[in-house]
Amino acid sequence: MPLSHSLAALLVTAIWGLSFVVIKLGVGTMPPLLLAALRFLFAALPAVIFIARPKTDWRHVVAYGFFLGVAQFGLLFAALGLGMPASLASVVMQAQVFFTILFAAVVMGERPGPHQVIGGLVASFGLVLIAWPRMTGGGAIPFLMTVVAAASWGVANIVSKKAGRVDMLGFIVWSSLVAPLPLLGLSLWLDGPTAVWTALTQIDGGTLLAVAYLAYPTTIFAFGIWAYLLSRHPAATVTPFALFVPVAGILGSALILGEAMHPIEAVGGAVIVLGLAFNIFGPRLMRRMV
Repeated sequence: MPLSHSLAALLVTAIWGLSFVVIKLGVGTMPPLLLAALRFLFAALPAVIFIARPKTDWRHVVAYGFFLGVAQFGLLFAALGLGMPASLASVVMQAQVFFTILFAAVVMGERPGPHQVIGGLVASFGLVLIAWPRMTGGGAIPFLMTVVAAASWGVANIVSKKAGRVDMLGFIVWSSLVAPLPLLGLSLWLDGPTAVWTALTQIDGGTLLAVAYLAYPTTIFAFGIWAYLLSRHPAATVTPFALFVPVAGILGSALILGEAMHPIEAVGGAVIVLGLAFNIFGPRLMRRMV
């Protein structure tokens, strides 16, 4: 992958890492699914007026909008609202790397290399370490929701690859139209009309800034670049750059939110990052061992 594409991938992962902090702050003042709905509403409007619809099957646009907006971020926002730490979520969400590689192998015939299989097994062990102490308490549901959110991200990655080489800015903007109404409907159902109305009429400047960050740098710019890279390189080449998302997420959570991981969570997170690192550096290591 060219250096310019590698640097773009690193910038995207930094933006995404900090977004976990922004989401955590946002769900403290607004119902999670309503915040997610506003994120995609502002990502879509008014941009769809000026940006042409991408030249791909409309089903790709709808599927991407559903799996990215409703499934991935609906679950992630709700999990953070239920108490999932932002730092830990930034690590667990990187299971999307292995879900993407798995789905690419099943759907598109992209056979994973030995280093990717080993990395996936190592990262899975890290997820088990994080999950183990949470399975007996209230943290089980937010953790499982985050894992399913990561799987949904993996599906969205495959959909973007299936869409082919299209205008990725248009693809992101138009797919963002899919998410607001389902997310708003779920918020009205789960939180109640009164809570939704109160949150909208009493929205403050900090929440508006959170929505703006999540809508523009995180959604339009970052996912546009990510989809662009996936359309031009194998999934196994692009997705391992997500290794740097938890670095930004953990640092941001520690500095801004004052979060600290429990020892077992830190070990599990380190194991996941080790698995991700093996995806990137595994071929070099294996060649040196031969």
